[in-house]
Amino acid sequence: MSKYGKRLNKAYENFNRENTYGISEAVKIIKDSAAKFDETVEIALNLGVDPKHADQMVRGTVTLPHGTGKALRVAVFAKGDKADEAKAAGADMVGAEDLAERIQKGETDFDRCIATPDMMAVVGRLGKVLGPKGLMPNPKLGTVTPNVTEAIKAAKAGQIEFRVEKEGIIHAGIGKTSFSPDQLSENAAAFIDAIIKAKPTGVKGTYMQRVSMSSTMGPGVKLDLAKVSG
Repeated sequence: MSKYGKRLNKAYENFNRENTYGISEAVKIIKDSAAKFDETVEIALNLGVDPKHADQMVRGTVTLPHGTGKALRVAVFAKGDKADEAKAAGADMVGAEDLAERIQKGETDFDRCIATPDMMAVVGRLGKVLGPKGLMPNPKLGTVTPNVTEAIKAAKAGQIEFRVEKEGIIHAGIGKTSFSPDQLSENAAAFIDAIIKAKPTGVKGTYMQRVSMSSTMGPGVKLDLAKVSG
């Protein structure tokens, strides 16, 4: 008995799952087998790193040329004029100690958390809540900054954060199946390029080992490393 559903089995009939493909070829396969709803298109990379070692951590941000297709909710820790600036820039949640209290009570319905430097004493108390969710503001990622307008606009425009997991895997949503083939291809290429540029100094051996793309309910398509990594 097949371990896949009828729709997924049919999708796998249309290509050789053992082959590897260029980005544009993979995008065509994904769009041809997409479900009727607007699925997220995801990319997953297996890297030859051990993130337990600080010099092998892969982390950063990348602004996708065509956004993610998802309306990101942004929370901002700021007060006074900076709080007003954050509201004017489109932040979904803005506050200081009051926002910290809401988050402590479980209000974490946001995708990005930004803080002005003077608010980090307050934000630091939320490490156990925000840390496991990958939401802790970080100056290296541009989320601890006095330039709240710039940070909010970047997040809303399609900037995403990436961080390697303990098994050496990075994955992210890079668009929707309703995107054009060119939009998905360019987003995928931008994401892969950002991972290549974030290669840590401590890596020995092959850095990028496997890359695949899929839609939420679609088949996984392996990418040809020679075509995606230059």
